[in-house]
Amino acid sequence: MTKYLMWVLWPSFVGAGIGVGIIFTLIDPTELIVLGYPLHLSRLAVYTLGFFILWAVCAASSALSSFLQATENQQRVRKD
Repeated sequence: MTKYLMWVLWPSFVGAGIGVGIIFTLIDPTELIVLGYPLHLSRLAVYTLGFFILWAVCAASSALSSFLQATENQQRVRKD
């Protein structure tokens, strides 16, 4: 189980770090507007929230890929 978590969480951590770097290079966090209202959060808070949101999205993607690969391997074993 630990190995599976590392396969999912480490690549998603790296992907989230790169994504936050790219996104917040282009966007100033103090100028964000969500649902028509400006965010009244510090830059650090927006960076942190953005990182964790991207990490969750990347982790979901990695977990889905890992799950699909595992089910494909199980089907291949059953056929043999």
